[in-house]
Amino acid sequence: MQISGRKIGEEETVVHVVVNVMPKAEILDPQGQAVVRALGRIGVTGVTDVRQGKRFELEVDSSVSREDIEKVAETLLANTVIEDFEVIVEAGE
Repeated sequence: MQISGRKIGEEETVVHVVVNVMPKAEILDPQGQAVVRALGRIGVTGVTDVRQGKRFELEVDSSVSREDIEKVAETLLANTVIEDFEVIVEAGE
């Protein structure tokens, strides 16, 4: 399955892809816990959990398939033992 995006000039099509990487639910997130503790110190209440992750933004041409992007996410961007990832292909402009 090819992904489609916006035309640049006459030939090249560029697609904006976002890959979100988050710790798996069962994995302890010490950075998120530190944020929750800090919120109380600055007077913010009501936030019961924070999970910290990573966001990658890729610009790819239309020859790159969703499967290719998922392979990149799985092998380079996320440690799939402890992290989950989500691929979002943003609509062309």
